[in-house]
Amino acid sequence: MSLIWTILIGFIVGLLAKFFTHGPKPKGFFMTAALGIAGSLLATFGGRALGWYAEGQSAGFIGAFIGALVVLFVYHLLIKNRTPSA
Repeated sequence: MSLIWTILIGFIVGLLAKFFTHGPKPKGFFMTAALGIAGSLLATFGGRALGWYAEGQSAGFIGAFIGALVVLFVYHLLIKNRTPSA
């Protein structure tokens, strides 16, 4: 059940993180949601690895939001150096 909450929170914070970042935005609703879910999962499993969360406990809203911002930052770094194909 905690994985479902992680995905749901990630979906919401992905949308919020998109509004708080500048630069090239992920295109489309589903791409933004996927990046938010990835950030939420990053916060959950990273927090468990660091001992911040117990097994079966997911990251909270703020942790998931920070995870989504980290994933969007990495996304911006990856697409920054892409050259448009003509």
